Amino acid sequence: MKAVGLYKYLPIADPNSLQDVEIERPEPQGHDLLVEVKAISVNPVDTKIRAPKDKVETKPRILGWDAAGVVAAVGESVTAFKPGDEVYYAGDLTRPGSNSEFQLVDERIVGHKPTSLGFDRAAALPLTALTAWEALFDRLKISKTGEDSGKSILIVNGAGGVGSIAIQIAKKIAKLKTIASASRPETAQWCRKLGADEIVNHRNNLAEELKQIGYETVDYILCLNDTDGHWDAMAEAIVPQGLICTIVENYRPLDMEVLMKKSVGLVWELMFTRAMYCTEDMLQQQLLLNEVSRAIDEGTLTTTCNDVVCPINAKHLRDVHARIEAGRTIGKIVLAGWESVNLDA
Repeated sequence: MKAVGLYKYLPIADPNSLQDVEIERPEPQGHDLLVEVKAISVNPVDTKIRAPKDKVETKPRILGWDAAGVVAAVGESVTAFKPGDEVYYAGDLTRPGSNSEFQLVDERIVGHKPTSLGFDRAAALPLTALTAWEALFDRLKISKTGEDSGKSILIVNGAGGVGSIAIQIAKKIAKLKTIASASRPETAQWCRKLGADEIVNHRNNLAEELKQIGYETVDYILCLNDTDGHWDAMAEAIVPQGLICTIVENYRPLDMEVLMKKSVGLVWELMFTRAMYCTEDMLQQQLLLNEVSRAIDEGTLTTTCNDVVCPINAKHLRDVHARIEAGRTIGKIVLAGWESVNLDA
């Protein structure tokens, strides 16, 4: 089957950084679904894992952690899906990714695709929706039923993939006063379109930006960009006894005393945790994705797909990786459909 993989970890400008390859089609066992992949999207995790390093793979490593497709076969322990079902999922960091015609994925982290979306628009959602949903409701403990209505949240980097769906969930499901950060007119417009009540500029000090729009503090902060750079401002802006959640690793020690004085909690979100550690609540991701599907089909949430590139191949994936690395994308970029590839060309 066709796939896009890597042998060496190279700069994305190198044509060998991602290559068209042929690999063996896998067979499902246990809780596995074999999914025929129709569309994929690219996330910063793809570029981070592909980034240059001194390592060589003996067989092609397949990246990709967002897909929508059709179940082709199931393992003997599968109970929630059957061949022909349309699904979407983010997958598991410890297994081959979605940049292939067929992929094995555990049914417990797979959801039924929204019926109102095609495969391309659906493929934009899984990783970011899982991340935003878990961050808001599992980590920050915000009520899904509106009991925290009127409280305020600052979403740092609102126009990114996670931010684009987090704005919608915070505003339309949690009923929060939603403040998004954006640094360009086009990203600010995107955030407002998705439901942000206020916009602040993350190129400036966020605490000062919040004060300029009347917020001395906010109840929650979801940091989706540059934990180190925004740390002091977030510590100043969070309300005493508030909560900060970040999905971005820090590269220098963080001053925890500034949180201790205000009894502020810091929590981390990584949507791969449940799959990586086979946690007892791993099934929650299937249920969560199905909730997102219902919200999409009911019109509460909308896809964050902002560009579709066809077909799926190494050249197009290299181009999209380069765009992600440039740090100026808005929403999600999707690749859809496979083409015949002449591997000897």
